Amino acid sequence: MCELNVVLLHGDRRERVMDSVAKILVEGDSIQLTGILGDKMTIGGSIKEINLSRGEALILAN
Repeated sequence: MCELNVVLLHGDRRERVMDSVAKILVEGDSIQLTGILGDKMTIGGSIKEINLSRGEALILAN
């Protein structure tokens, strides 16, 4: 299984917003994250990069 840590980028600042994300759903400017235990979080932004070898998804904040 491949879980991701999601990092929100605010210019040069990085904010880790959720660990062990199993699902990412994009609807317009809204991104819904679902963790492996079913916990959910919705954030605004756009996906910049998903790097499976680092286990990280980078999201540009609105």
